[in-house]
Amino acid sequence: MELSRGILQLANRGVSRIEFQREISKMLIEFSDCDEIELRITDGKLHYLWDAKMKPAETFWFKRLDYVQDKRGMPIPCLPGTSGIEQTCRLLLGGGFDRSSSNFTEAGSFWTGDADNIQGIQSELNLSEDFRKNGFFNSLAMIPFVIDDQNTGLMILKSKNRNFFSAKEIEFYEGVVQTLGIAIAGRRAQADLRERVKELSCVYGIAQLVEVPGITIRKILQGIADLLPPAMRYPDIASSRITLDDKQYCSPPESVETCYRLTADIEIDGETRGGVEVFYSEDKPELELELFIAEEQSLLDAVAGYVGLIVKRRQWEKEKDRLQEQLRHADRLATLGQLGAGVAHELNEPLGAILGFSQLALKTENLPAQARKDIAKIEHAAIHAREVVKKLLIFARQMPTRKSLVSLNRIVEEGLYFLESRCEKEGVELVRDLAEGLPEITADPGQLHQVLVNLVVNALQASSSGDRLTITTRAENESVYLIVEDTGDGMSEEVRRQIFVPFYTTKEVGHGTGLGLPVVHGIVTSHGGEIKIKTMIGKGSIFTVKLPLTGSPAKESSYDTTT
Repeated sequence: MELSRGILQLANRGVSRIEFQREISKMLIEFSDCDEIELRITDGKLHYLWDAKMKPAETFWFKRLDYVQDKRGMPIPCLPGTSGIEQTCRLLLGGGFDRSSSNFTEAGSFWTGDADNIQGIQSELNLSEDFRKNGFFNSLAMIPFVIDDQNTGLMILKSKNRNFFSAKEIEFYEGVVQTLGIAIAGRRAQADLRERVKELSCVYGIAQLVEVPGITIRKILQGIADLLPPAMRYPDIASSRITLDDKQYCSPPESVETCYRLTADIEIDGETRGGVEVFYSEDKPELELELFIAEEQSLLDAVAGYVGLIVKRRQWEKEKDRLQEQLRHADRLATLGQLGAGVAHELNEPLGAILGFSQLALKTENLPAQARKDIAKIEHAAIHAREVVKKLLIFARQMPTRKSLVSLNRIVEEGLYFLESRCEKEGVELVRDLAEGLPEITADPGQLHQVLVNLVVNALQASSSGDRLTITTRAENESVYLIVEDTGDGMSEEVRRQIFVPFYTTKEVGHGTGLGLPVVHGIVTSHGGEIKIKTMIGKGSIFTVKLPLTGSPAKESSYDTTT
């Protein structure tokens, strides 16, 4: 009982197959006091032979077996060949023995205390001669066990002493070997269960990781990479790597790529964007059929698919935020446009009166010099206020447009004629890249001129001496493009989000109204076009205006402020 209990306890300790067999054979040989013990095992799909000796010193050796089949065609742990021992093994495991012989038990075991006098086995097997050749053993017990087709085996006890075994001892060992078969099957089942638990723990850990508020995709991928090695069958020699869009996340960080690896592709919308990989630093342990098991490939496939879903979900969230911000921005612009139009109309009449009467007053003869100077200031302020009102009306799309067929290249050349000297004065290199044969478009030439001037002046204000300003035109897909690119300061995220908000300005008081870019936006959208901005601090900004070849009704505000 103590021996059987020890065998079952060892099966529950979670040790490796080699460690299990080493401890089992040590327990058996110490208990039986035999000179040698041989175990032939079918453990699932694995067939192997284990041999242990205690005298003169403790030694163990094992080897994989290429299984042979019994009469039913089932694999049994025997070596191919015609030797007496191997044929006897096949007889025992296949049930082909003489139960009436004194050398066989009812349970199907073979035993003898005198290797020179063996009965019940065909003489042509030369069993006695085989025993002599294999160590001059006089006593031998060959005890089979069959738990099921996946768990069969044979224990061979050997002693050089004559009459070493008794019938009661053989009966005892028959019980022990059945316990051993159950322990082998149980150890494998528990090992499989532990692997499934590790895999489920990995999946659960990933699910928890994704739900952490505010966690970045970079931290998620690194966290998944950290969870993978412990989920493998041999975590001590495992490392992992997740690749996404040429960025890598490794665990441990110093992991080295080896030929022992398992991979799964990360696919997003049908496109391979990276992969999940697990590496082992060395080959599989001995007495193992394979380095990676099928369940580990399934785990990696699941993780790769989950990573794809996480990335896609983050992309959806980012796109949703962008669209919501765009909608809020469009609502703000519409509200400000309505407010601006109302204010402009209310101011036009008193401004007209102030400007008219100030101009009449200036025509008065013999007007004191101080009074003339003050009235001139009133006239100048009224003119400035009228321009602000005009810009508000343009932004609110209240100014009538006078569209005709115009050449965008001609408008650029005319506008740059007045701006080129300012570029030279400020030390900014002006580059023209105007497409030849650019088709004409239906647009208001005056408003397009204002778009060009506002964009160029805005770029000059963000540039320093030595920077470059490039004006590009091109045609593509029934549209023409005006691109103003500078290598100046660029914009911060906060500024980028508010560039189309009327009266928002980063300039000092008195150096800007904050209506330049909102007016550009209003003109472009009133022509059925759109404007896109790309900017990076220290790198500059690119404003891309897209206009249809033929005039189209003004559509809802459309813009992109991608950094």
